[in-house]
Amino acid sequence: MLSAALQAKTARLWYRSDDKQGDEAAVVLFTSGSEGTPKGVVLSHANVLANHQQIKARIAFTPQDVVMNFLPMFHSFGFTVATMLPVMHGMKTFFYPSPLHYAIIPEIAYQVGATIMFGTNTFLSAYARKANAYDFYKLRYVVAGAEKLQENTRQTWLDKFGIRILEGYGATETGPVASVNTPIDYKAGSVGRLLPHMLYHLEPVPGIAQGGKLHLAGPNIMKGYYLADKPGQLVPPCSERYGEGWYDTGDIVDVDEDGFLHIKGCYLVKFW
Repeated sequence: MLSAALQAKTARLWYRSDDKQGDEAAVVLFTSGSEGTPKGVVLSHANVLANHQQIKARIAFTPQDVVMNFLPMFHSFGFTVATMLPVMHGMKTFFYPSPLHYAIIPEIAYQVGATIMFGTNTFLSAYARKANAYDFYKLRYVVAGAEKLQENTRQTWLDKFGIRILEGYGATETGPVASVNTPIDYKAGSVGRLLPHMLYHLEPVPGIAQGGKLHLAGPNIMKGYYLADKPGQLVPPCSERYGEGWYDTGDIVDVDEDGFLHIKGCYLVKFW
């Protein structure tokens, strides 16, 4: 412990800004195979840290916040956002091993005074049914991802707890967060605006009059894939239409006049 404390205090003395360490692989997260054969998504240190800074630019949080984390760390939402974000930014975090204990989690949120919680529509809907109206009295932010937020879930949280759920969007390949609603920038039914320093193209799709297939680029886009048919070989992101560095999400998206993203199809296969 003494050695770790010493290294933490003196890190800036031995770290060089020209080091290439940021581009090295930080984590390999395996997709569920909902889009085909499971594949390893390689996120670099720079990818993870960039996604943190992008989120921080949109949603304010402080060391006084307490994060309630019940999401598994082998999924990108649970790893990058619910685990590494609070740990690396000085926030207290309470880890719970399963999101399926619907009656217990609201009680724990009350006991630890949770101010931030990340979840999916399925989990948030179940907690709302089991929770006392005062269980989430301290929550400042509830951020939903991984699946589409249903209108009845949104409305239940607003009516019962007075909390407006902030819906976001992304994929393991995007670090995972690509866009998110915020307390100031909010549009119900959308997944928010793209995070800073992200670029996008909407590829025209036959039969789709409004919107198109979303392609993304930015500092949070993965380092590459490990594929089953190319063992040990890193395959960098490359869109057939827009080239290297671009990630083809496969999602049909419309971007409105205010820059808010609206997912039209294939949303359920993302994040996990």
